[in-house]
Amino acid sequence: MRMQVLGPLHAEVNGGSIVPSAGKPRQLLALLALYPGRVLPVPTLMEEIWGSTLPQSALTTLQTYILQLRRRLGTALGTGAGAAKDVLATRYGGYVLQVPDESVDVHTYERLVREGQAAFEHGDNLVAAARLRGALELWRGPALVDVRTGPVLQIEVVRLQESRLVTVERRIDADLRLGRHSGLLAELTELTARHPQHEGLHSQLMVALYRSGRQAAALDVYRRLRGRLIGELGVEPSPQLQRLHQAMLTVDPQLDVLAGPRRTSTFDLFAA
Repeated sequence: MRMQVLGPLHAEVNGGSIVPSAGKPRQLLALLALYPGRVLPVPTLMEEIWGSTLPQSALTTLQTYILQLRRRLGTALGTGAGAAKDVLATRYGGYVLQVPDESVDVHTYERLVREGQAAFEHGDNLVAAARLRGALELWRGPALVDVRTGPVLQIEVVRLQESRLVTVERRIDADLRLGRHSGLLAELTELTARHPQHEGLHSQLMVALYRSGRQAAALDVYRRLRGRLIGELGVEPSPQLQRLHQAMLTVDPQLDVLAGPRRTSTFDLFAA
């Protein structure tokens, strides 16, 4: 079985899709896929589908949805309902999708992120950039973009989207360490336009511009960000970003040195 949640929901067995067209069974399949091998309690599944207001027939309806998923599994497996019950199994108080973690893209993504982060912290920037880039390539759009999300799935979607942005930022840090600043300019320009108040991405754009010989442009990025932060939030940029700006004004030679093996971000070059 191959399952994808980093984008549209996709679940394939023997080349055939098992994703139902009906909304609520899709929610169930998506939630079960996020936790392979883990028993999800019936109350959790009900909360996802109906929130805090459960219909009187909630348990019966949930069982019907599980039956529908098993039928699709059985058809794809070509072995009938018996084998499907082994894959989508009933356990005391809940249900579990018995598939390997690595058959679901989000778990491959998280493994690659862990490996990339570990390499980054040990100063192995080539491996870090490669692992983090590989993790990001698994995304095919916003997580579960075609699935209606209830309160449980919504938390997971937000978590994954935040993880994706953090991973992008860390991968860019690794690329900056490797001297790839010129190749990052277009990507960072787009990212800062999408996240106009994100100081980490703006600091990375400033460093990439500065190291590309564009000091004035780097300073202009700071000026525009500061204007937005003051105008929209009533706050000054963080002390780290102010120190980075000051270093650029004084042409601090540290700006031309790639971050050391224990640095965790561009900000840390000028952390207190």
